[in-house]
Amino acid sequence: MTNEQLKQLEAKLWDSANAMRAHGGLKASDYAVPVLGLIFLKFAENKYSQHEAKILKDYQKEKGTRMERTIQEVALATCGFYLPENARYDHLLKLPGNKRAEALRDAMKGIEKYQDAKFQNVLPTEAYFDIEKKKDDILPELLKSFSDIPKDASGDIFGKIYEYFLGKFAMSEGQKGGEFFTPTSVVRFIVEVIEPYKGKIYDPACGSGGMFVQSADFIAHEGHDLNDIYVYGQEYMGETVRLAKMNLLVHNLRGEITEANSYDSDPYDGLGKFDFVMANPPFNVKSVKESTVKNDERFYKYGLPKNKGKKDDKISDANYLWISLFATSLNNNGRAGFVMPNSASDARNSEYDIRKNIVDSGIVDCMVSMPTNMFLTVTLPATLWFFDKQKVNTDRKDKILFLDARNVYNQIDRAHREWTQENQQNLAAIVRLYRGETNRYLELIDTYIKAADQAENKIAPAKETLVLQIEKVVKSLKKHIEETKDSKRTPAKVKALKETDFFNLVQGFKKTKSKENEKVLSNLAHPIENTPLDNEAQLQVAEHLQWNVAQNKLESDALKQDVNTLLELYKIADKNLKLSSDKVWSNYDLVKADKNLEETLQLYIEATELTAYWVTNINWLQSRFPEAKYEDVVGLCKMADKTEYVEEQDYSLNAGRYVGVEIEDDNITELEFKKLMGEKAKLFETLVIKSKNAENQISNYLKSIAHEQ
Repeated sequence: MTNEQLKQLEAKLWDSANAMRAHGGLKASDYAVPVLGLIFLKFAENKYSQHEAKILKDYQKEKGTRMERTIQEVALATCGFYLPENARYDHLLKLPGNKRAEALRDAMKGIEKYQDAKFQNVLPTEAYFDIEKKKDDILPELLKSFSDIPKDASGDIFGKIYEYFLGKFAMSEGQKGGEFFTPTSVVRFIVEVIEPYKGKIYDPACGSGGMFVQSADFIAHEGHDLNDIYVYGQEYMGETVRLAKMNLLVHNLRGEITEANSYDSDPYDGLGKFDFVMANPPFNVKSVKESTVKNDERFYKYGLPKNKGKKDDKISDANYLWISLFATSLNNNGRAGFVMPNSASDARNSEYDIRKNIVDSGIVDCMVSMPTNMFLTVTLPATLWFFDKQKVNTDRKDKILFLDARNVYNQIDRAHREWTQENQQNLAAIVRLYRGETNRYLELIDTYIKAADQAENKIAPAKETLVLQIEKVVKSLKKHIEETKDSKRTPAKVKALKETDFFNLVQGFKKTKSKENEKVLSNLAHPIENTPLDNEAQLQVAEHLQWNVAQNKLESDALKQDVNTLLELYKIADKNLKLSSDKVWSNYDLVKADKNLEETLQLYIEATELTAYWVTNINWLQSRFPEAKYEDVVGLCKMADKTEYVEEQDYSLNAGRYVGVEIEDDNITELEFKKLMGEKAKLFETLVIKSKNAENQISNYLKSIAHEQ
C-alpha cells in the first residue's frame, strides 16, 4: 500500500467513525476507545490469518506427543494472541440484524481470556452497548467501513492507522486530548536524537504509548530486532492506560504499562535502571505535596523545587520534579529526551539551583527550541531537553549544543505545525555532526541525492506527455476550425469570435520558447546515482542538481504559459461554438481536452517540484555545513562551552540566548544601499512637507469655524 493510498484509507475510515458525532449524537470521548477496539479486531483478524496455517500445522504435529500444546498455546507463541471463532471479523460482519454490542463484548473477552495478566481488561467491552443505545445501526456500519482495510495490511499499516486515529481524537478532544497524545513528528525527532534501538525504555507519563511506537519504527528502520527493547510505561488515567496497552499489542512491542501516579509510585524500582527515557509530561503542575517526594532519591538528588522561606507542604512547580526523575532514572550509559515548557529553561529560585546541579553533572547534551503550535491542544512554546550520561567520557563533556528550530516547520493548517520527516532528519544531522558522526551526515545527503535523481528521471516522460497533449489540442482545434468554417452561426457568435480573434489565435499559436540556464557546469566524474560518500563529490552533484532545478523552472514556466493560452482559447470556443452539441468536436478528442491538459500539466509540475524539494533539503544542510563538519550557524545552532553557559549566561538553557539572530542578506552593494537610502530620505522629506501642509489646513479650518461662532 502506497502512502497516498494509506492517507485516503485513513481519511475514509475517520469520516466513517466521525459520522457518529453527527448521526449518533456522540462525542469523541464516547467513541474513541471502542473505535480503536474495532481497529484492533481487524488487525487481529489480518495477523491471525497470516499465521493460521502455521498454527494449525504445529498443533497437529504436536498432537498426541509429549510436546502437545493446546491450539491457544500454539497461537500465543506464534503471533501473540489466540483469535476464537466468535472474534473473527467476518463472523461479526455477517451477523444478522443490527445488534452487535453483545457480540463485540464477547469477542473482546474471548481474545483477552488467553492473554497474560498484564493484558487483561485492556480491550473495550461495555462501551459498545452505550453506542448501540444511541443508534443501533452505527456498529454494523463501522464494522463494514473497517472491512475496507486490505486483508494483507501488515502491523505497520495498522500502527499508522491507529496513530492517525489517536491524533484525530486528540484534536477533537481539545485540551483533554493532549493528555494521551504527543504529535508524531515531535516524538520521532526525540527518537532520532537518543536512538533507542536496544535496551530498556522508560516513559513515566506515557499517555497512549506514542514514544514507544516511534521507538519501534526507528528500530525497524535501522534494521534492529524489536526483541532488543523492553518498554516500561506509567500513566495515571486508566482509560489511557488501556489505549497504551492496545498500542503495544498492535505494534507487537514487549513491555509493561502500569496505572500509577509517577510522583508517589515507583513500580519498576527505576532509580538508575533505564537505558532510555522519553516523555512529554504535564506542564506546570503545582499540586504536588513535598511530603510525597522529599524522601525519594529520584526527585531529591539534584534538589527539590520548593519556595524558599515557605513552610507549606507544596512543591512550587512539578516541572523540575520531572526533570530530576528523567535524570535519575538513567543508568550510566543512558540517554533521555523530553518536552518542557520554555519557562523551565530559565526558571529561577530553587529551580535555578536544580538546573545548576544538573548542568554541572555534565549530562545535558542538547537543547532544542521548538516552533509554536506544534501541539494539538496547546500553543505554549516548548523546548526539547536531551541528557546523555556517556557525554562526560567524550570531548563534549563541557559542551552543550543549542538548537533554535523555531523557524523550521511545515504548516499543516492555520493552527497547527509539524516537523516533516526531512525537518527531523536535518535537525538530527546537526546533532550528529556535533557528536562527530560525519559519515551519518554524508549518508543522509546521499539519500537526498538519490531521491532527487529518481524524481528527476520522472520529469522527462511527464514533460513529453504534456508536450504531446499540447500539440494534440492545437492540431485538433485547427482541424475543427477547418471543418466547421462554412457552418452557419448567429451574427452574435460571429461578432464574438471576431472580437476575440479566436481563429487567428488558434492558427497562429506557437509554443513558447523556454529560456536557457546560462550557468556553465563542469562535467561530473560519475553518474549521480553513484555519487561516493565524499563531501566534495556531493557538493559538485548538488550544484548540478540545482542547475537542473533552475532549468526545469524555466521550462515549466514556458509550458504553463502554453497551457494557459490553450485553456483560454478552449473557453472561448466552448462559449461561442456550442461545443456540447458539436459532433465534430468529439471527433477530434476535444471533449474534456481542457481537463486532460490541466491534469497532464499538474503531473509534470509535481515531478519538477518533487525534485526541487529534495534539492532544497540538500542545500539547507550543505549551505550551513559546507565542510560536512559541525560549525556554529547564527540563528540556528551554537555549541557553547562552560565559560559561555556558566559564566556568561548563568546556567540559562534557552537556545535563543546562544544562537543569536540571523540577519537576512539583502544582496545589494554599498553604493546601491546609499542610493536607496537617498531616495528614502527624499520621500520622507516630501511626506513631512505634505504632513505640515495638511496640519496647517486643518488648523486654519478649525480657526475659521471658531471665528464664525
